[in-house]
Formats: sequence, C-alpha cells, structure tokens
Amino acid sequence: MNREILKDLVAWKGSKRRKPLLLTGVRQCGKTHTLKDFGSEYFENVCYINFESSAKYAAVFDYDFDVNRIIAELELLEKTKIEAGKTLLFFDEIQEAPRTITSLKYFCENKPELHVVCAGSLLGVALKRENISFPVGKVNRMQMFPMNFVEFLMACGEEKYVQLFSEWPIDREIPEVYTRPLERLLKEYFVVGGMPEAVSEYAISKDFEKVGKIQDEILEDYADDFSKHAPVSEIEKIRMTWDSVPKQLAKENNKFVFSHVKEGKRAHELEGALQWLKNAGLVHLVELVQNAEHPLSANADASYFKVYLSDIGLLGRRLSLGYKSLLLDDGALSTFKGAVTENYVLNELVNQQKNPYFWRSGNSAELDFLYEKDGKIVPVEVKAATNTQAKSYRQFCKKYSPPIGYKVSLKNLAVNDCEGSATVSLPLYLLWNMDRFGQN
Repeated sequence: MNREILKDLVAWKGSKRRKPLLLTGVRQCGKTHTLKDFGSEYFENVCYINFESSAKYAAVFDYDFDVNRIIAELELLEKTKIEAGKTLLFFDEIQEAPRTITSLKYFCENKPELHVVCAGSLLGVALKRENISFPVGKVNRMQMFPMNFVEFLMACGEEKYVQLFSEWPIDREIPEVYTRPLERLLKEYFVVGGMPEAVSEYAISKDFEKVGKIQDEILEDYADDFSKHAPVSEIEKIRMTWDSVPKQLAKENNKFVFSHVKEGKRAHELEGALQWLKNAGLVHLVELVQNAEHPLSANADASYFKVYLSDIGLLGRRLSLGYKSLLLDDGALSTFKGAVTENYVLNELVNQQKNPYFWRSGNSAELDFLYEKDGKIVPVEVKAATNTQAKSYRQFCKKYSPPIGYKVSLKNLAVNDCEGSATVSLPLYLLWNMDRFGQN
C-alpha cells in the first residue's frame, strides 16, 4: 500500500545532513512494512534486525559501541554484506535493546555514509521508562500515523479522485456525480479507519465484519501491551483511562475530566496513565487556548484539554457503532456523529504535521481547532453535515481577523468572507488538500 511518508524517506536518503532515522508511531500503523518497502525499492539489499524476535542481536551491542565491530558481527549473523550506499540497515523493535538506541550516536559520528533506520512499536513508552542514554542531536526523527483518507482511497483503487482533486479549482462547485461517491467512501473510511491490516482486508473483501474482527484483535493487542509494558502500579489506571476516552469524547462538552474516569479519582492519580497512552501513540491531546495569539504553545492551558483516539475506525469500534449505523447515518449515530467527525478532522490535521489546539471564549463560543502556519493563526470549524451556521467561528474571526480559515463539513467547496477573513468551505473528504485550497 502506498504511504505518503515514503517521499519523506526518499528525501532523507538523499540528504547531505542525514543521520540515523528513528521512526515512531502507534503499534501496527505500518512502520515495519513501510521501511522494508523503502529498503527493497531504493537499496540493493536490506539488513533487517528484529530485536524482539531474537535476543542474539542485542548481545552484539553489549560490549562496546565500535561501529565497525558491530557491522562485522551483524554481517556474520545475517550472512550478508552491509555496504554504505547499497545497504539499508534496519533495526526493528529497537526499544527491546536500549544500548542499540545509544549506539546511533556512534553510527552518526563514525559511519555517517551508512543508511540506518530504526522503528519501535512502543518506543515512546520505552524512552520514558528505561534509563536510556538517548543520542540527542544525532538522529533524525519521523512520526508515522494510521493511514489517512487519501491513503485509504489509494489502497481501495480510488486514486482517480486523488488525481482529480489535486488540481480542482477552488471556484468550481463539485457536481453530485463526485460528491455522492466521495461521501460514501468517507463513511466507509469512518468504519474501516486507517490501520493497514484493516484497510488491506477491506480493499480485498469489502467485508465490514472481517474488518471488525481485525479491529478487535488490534484492540486486544493494545490491552495486552498495558500488562506487558506498563508499570504494575499503572496498569489498571491505564485501562480505566483508555476505556474512558471514547465515552468522554462523545459527550457534548467533551473536555477530558479525570474524575469521570472513576468517581473520586483526581488528576494527579491518573495523569501518568494518560501520559502513557500518549507516549504509546494511542491518543492525541488537544489543549485549550483562550488567547489565540502567536505562539499558541505559550498561550495553551495544559490542564484543560480534549483527548482523541489515533484511529477513527478504532473509535467507532470502541463506541460499538455498527457499520450499518455509520453507513446509513441512522439514529444510532446521531449521538456520536459530532465526535466521530471531530476525531477524523483531528487525525487528518495531525497527519499533516499540524499542531492543533481548540479555542474557547468564556461560555459564549468554542472553536473546534486552530493551528499556526507561517506565524498566522488558522481557525477550523467542524460540522458533521451541511449545516455550517457557526457563531463561534464568526466571533473568532471578528476578534482575531485571521487571513484564512476553514469551515469543514459536507457542504460544497467555496470561498466566502467572514468578518473580513477568507473562509474556505471545505468538504470533509477534501481535508487532505486544505493547504492548496487555502492558498487560492
């Protein structure tokens, strides 16, 4: 399956400032598969070392950090040649061998011509948990996410829509011959989500029940990770917090409240559990900003936030939304439609390397998301259907006068003025192309 991060990997390969690459991301989002594909396509050979599958590899790094010795021993164990410019040296599940992480410093300093990539399913957790000497300034880092809507379209053989709307003029209304199938595909994506195994199954079988079973297995694997990788004192807290996230997101006021995880629990008792979920890549936190001035990070309230799941398909599964509810848009979905749509938009923004916050002005107005681009604040209002009446968005534009903003819904493509701010009416299924439409 085509992953957009591949172009970043190709750019890394050719960079004169290249360092060993550390690829992080939630478990089962496709890191290993993507790096193997990258290696097979752009190198003569791949030396793949999985520290989880065999303890013998970690022993290579126990003695010292002599890079030439390490390479020689790996060549012996793998019966292959590791040659600069020809070989991709791939360390997988690197969190299982902490000294390998430290060794990246020496690969950077003493063997910069060799292409080294690393991945780990719970690397964020391991870096916090283990006493690891992290090679600050000696690695390049990338983060990978579940497949976004464009990647889903490509995997399902619908690349014609991606090609068409990559060049679509913003002043042309989208005819129904395109809107109807795109809305249907978006609903399918809401059900399937972006976990590669689920997407692959759906692309082949179009069977939502098979997809659901895969999602259940992924969720079970995540639950197993709590027991395997979390401190014993935190396991039950992590489970309770994980179970609470979709329920709190579905509420009208979806600020995350620690006392709603379990009655009587306070923030200081559960903050570690939530941070564990964040480090594992399972959730995203979006903090409140009341003063929407640059820089947003300096004005954010770290104690007041919303929590979203990293995959839209797993959210629907955890809310027990059957695929028929999502596809038919029946009454069972009405309670959760806003939460599902909001989570989808958040994931697309994060996938585009944006850092979203949300805005609130007292009790009178709330804006779903805002982020910074080139030092300017960009507001994003989200609606699940075609109703784009947005008093909060208008109030924000009146107060802050942003040059550009977005109303994201199922309403057709258009550009309008709102209190002097150019406002793009952007269909949910074109969110992947928002930067281009925002430039015109």
